[in-house]
Amino acid sequence: MLAFTSGVAGCGSQRMAPDVEYTLLDGSAGRTLALHGQVVLVNFWATSCAPCVAGMPALVATHQRFASQGLVMLAVAMQYDPPAAVSQFAGSRQLPFGVVIDNTGAVARAFGDVQQTPTHIVIDKRGGIAQQATGEPDTKRLHALLARLLAKV
Repeated sequence: MLAFTSGVAGCGSQRMAPDVEYTLLDGSAGRTLALHGQVVLVNFWATSCAPCVAGMPALVATHQRFASQGLVMLAVAMQYDPPAAVSQFAGSRQLPFGVVIDNTGAVARAFGDVQQTPTHIVIDKRGGIAQQATGEPDTKRLHALLARLLAKV
């Protein structure tokens, strides 16, 4: 079942995305603050999560559709997911976006203590959380939101 919460663009009630440091599967470091000015899709997932695994091809397709328009995607592997399993999964499926190893759980905690997978968070260009969804995403709805956010200046 899919559960949504949304920020309201232009309203003071919109929750801002946290500034959190992360490490990608290739060992490089990043931080969410450096992504300010871009639309970002953060996907919390696990190799042991059947809906996560089943939904990964749709996320790859989303990346392929919107990356040229400036979408940044981060797939955050949950703390309990062994890095070797994450690496094998990402490599065997040739994931084209950044895969984050959240071995301390700091990224999940920073985003409101995310524990359910899959959880998708869309961050707008101003750093606000435009949408947070738990469960398999409604691809049509997600694509419409991303197209709208990417079109904004």
